[in-house]
Amino acid sequence: MKIIAASAVSTGLDTENTLQITNDAELAELAANGALDGVQRVELQFPKFTDGRAYSQALLLRRRYRFSGDIRATGDVLIDQLVHMHRSGFTSAVLAEGVDAAAAERQFERFAGFYQGDVLEPRPLFARDAALESA
Repeated sequence: MKIIAASAVSTGLDTENTLQITNDAELAELAANGALDGVQRVELQFPKFTDGRAYSQALLLRRRYRFSGDIRATGDVLIDQLVHMHRSGFTSAVLAEGVDAAAAERQFERFAGFYQGDVLEPRPLFARDAALESA
Protein backbone atom coordinates (compact mmCIF):
# COMPACT_ATOMS: atom_id res chain seq x y z
CA MET A 1 0.00 0.00 0.00
CA LYS A 2 1.31 3.43 -0.90
CA ILE A 3 1.39 5.75 2.12
CA ILE A 4 1.29 9.48 1.39
CA ALA A 5 2.00 12.10 4.04
CA ALA A 6 -0.52 14.94 4.20
CA SER A 7 2.28 17.41 3.48
CA ALA A 8 3.26 15.53 0.31
CA VAL A 9 -0.11 15.93 -1.43
CA SER A 10 0.13 18.45 -4.25
CA THR A 11 -2.30 21.34 -4.27
CA GLY A 12 -2.80 21.04 -8.04
CA LEU A 13 -5.44 18.35 -8.42
CA ASP A 14 -4.74 15.57 -10.90
CA THR A 15 -8.44 15.05 -11.60
CA GLU A 16 -8.38 13.96 -15.24
CA ASN A 17 -8.75 10.24 -14.46
CA THR A 18 -9.74 10.55 -10.79
CA LEU A 19 -13.22 10.14 -9.36
CA GLN A 20 -13.99 11.40 -5.86
CA ILE A 21 -16.87 9.49 -4.30
CA THR A 22 -18.71 10.70 -1.23
CA ASN A 23 -19.65 8.26 1.54
CA ASP A 24 -23.35 8.44 0.75
CA ALA A 25 -22.96 7.81 -3.01
CA GLU A 26 -24.69 4.79 -4.51
CA LEU A 27 -22.02 2.79 -6.30
CA ALA A 28 -24.61 0.85 -8.29
CA GLU A 29 -25.86 4.09 -9.84
CA LEU A 30 -22.33 5.29 -10.60
CA ALA A 31 -21.45 1.99 -12.27
CA ALA A 32 -24.72 1.88 -14.23
CA ASN A 33 -24.16 5.45 -15.47
CA GLY A 34 -20.62 4.62 -16.62
CA ALA A 35 -18.97 6.94 -14.11
CA LEU A 36 -16.22 4.36 -13.49
CA ASP A 37 -15.34 4.03 -17.19
CA GLY A 38 -11.80 5.23 -17.87
CA VAL A 39 -11.17 6.11 -14.21
CA GLN A 40 -7.69 5.27 -12.97
CA ARG A 41 -8.08 6.40 -9.36
CA VAL A 42 -11.07 6.55 -7.03
CA GLU A 43 -10.76 8.67 -3.90
CA LEU A 44 -12.92 7.59 -0.96
CA GLN A 45 -13.43 9.89 2.02
CA PHE A 46 -13.05 9.20 5.72
CA PRO A 47 -14.62 12.41 7.10
CA LYS A 48 -13.79 11.16 10.60
CA PHE A 49 -12.02 8.00 11.70
CA THR A 50 -15.23 6.51 13.14
CA ASP A 51 -17.02 6.61 9.76
CA GLY A 52 -16.30 3.30 8.02
CA ARG A 53 -18.55 3.50 4.96
CA ALA A 54 -15.53 3.86 2.68
CA TYR A 55 -14.37 0.35 3.67
CA SER A 56 -17.59 -1.07 2.21
CA GLN A 57 -17.28 1.10 -0.87
CA ALA A 58 -13.73 -0.12 -1.52
CA LEU A 59 -14.77 -3.74 -1.10
CA LEU A 60 -17.69 -3.29 -3.50
CA LEU A 61 -15.52 -1.51 -6.05
CA ARG A 62 -13.06 -4.41 -6.07
CA ARG A 63 -15.41 -7.38 -5.87
CA ARG A 64 -18.71 -6.38 -7.44
CA TYR A 65 -17.61 -3.71 -9.92
CA ARG A 66 -14.17 -5.20 -10.71
CA PHE A 67 -12.38 -1.84 -10.40
CA SER A 68 -8.67 -2.50 -10.83
CA GLY A 69 -7.26 1.00 -10.51
CA ASP A 70 -5.98 2.87 -7.47
CA ILE A 71 -8.42 3.26 -4.58
CA ARG A 72 -7.15 6.06 -2.34
CA ALA A 73 -8.24 6.77 1.23
CA THR A 74 -8.44 10.46 2.08
CA GLY A 75 -9.61 12.49 5.05
CA ASP A 76 -9.12 11.44 8.68
CA VAL A 77 -6.80 8.50 7.91
CA LEU A 78 -4.98 7.20 10.99
CA ILE A 79 -2.23 4.60 11.38
CA ASP A 80 -4.38 1.91 12.99
CA GLN A 81 -6.75 1.87 10.01
CA LEU A 82 -4.18 1.20 7.29
CA VAL A 83 -3.92 -2.59 7.42
CA HIS A 84 -7.70 -2.99 7.32
CA MET A 85 -7.91 -0.45 4.49
CA HIS A 86 -5.39 -2.47 2.50
CA ARG A 87 -7.30 -5.70 3.16
CA SER A 88 -10.52 -3.97 2.02
CA GLY A 89 -9.08 -2.99 -1.35
CA PHE A 90 -7.37 0.36 -0.85
CA THR A 91 -4.03 0.72 -2.63
CA SER A 92 -3.01 4.16 -1.35
CA ALA A 93 -3.80 6.44 1.57
CA VAL A 94 -3.22 10.10 2.36
CA LEU A 95 -2.53 10.31 6.08
CA ALA A 96 -4.27 12.86 8.29
CA GLU A 97 -2.29 15.97 9.17
CA GLY A 98 0.37 15.24 11.81
CA VAL A 99 0.47 11.43 11.30
CA ASP A 100 4.00 10.07 10.87
CA ALA A 101 4.41 8.23 7.54
CA ALA A 102 7.32 6.09 8.82
CA ALA A 103 5.21 4.87 11.75
CA ALA A 104 2.40 4.12 9.31
CA GLU A 105 4.69 1.90 7.19
CA ARG A 106 5.63 -0.12 10.28
CA GLN A 107 2.01 -1.22 10.73
CA PHE A 108 2.38 -3.63 7.83
CA GLU A 109 5.36 -5.33 9.49
CA ARG A 110 3.35 -5.93 12.68
CA PHE A 111 0.47 -7.76 11.01
CA ALA A 112 1.78 -10.18 8.42
CA GLY A 113 -0.91 -12.89 8.36
CA PHE A 114 -4.64 -13.24 8.90
CA TYR A 115 -7.08 -16.08 9.48
CA GLN A 116 -9.90 -14.48 7.49
CA GLY A 117 -10.05 -13.99 3.77
CA ASP A 118 -10.02 -10.51 2.29
CA VAL A 119 -9.85 -8.70 -1.05
CA LEU A 120 -6.17 -9.60 -1.45
CA GLU A 121 -6.58 -13.28 -0.52
CA PRO A 122 -10.23 -14.41 -0.49
CA ARG A 123 -9.52 -17.85 0.97
CA PRO A 124 -9.41 -18.19 4.77
CA LEU A 125 -6.28 -19.62 6.39
CA PHE A 126 -7.60 -23.20 6.63
CA ALA A 127 -8.30 -23.24 2.88
CA ARG A 128 -4.84 -21.87 2.08
CA ASP A 129 -3.26 -24.50 4.32
CA ALA A 130 -5.33 -27.28 2.73
CA ALA A 131 -4.23 -26.14 -0.72
CA LEU A 132 -0.58 -26.26 0.35
CA GLU A 133 -0.98 -29.75 1.82
CA SER A 134 -2.59 -31.14 -1.34
CA ALA A 135 0.08 -29.64 -3.60
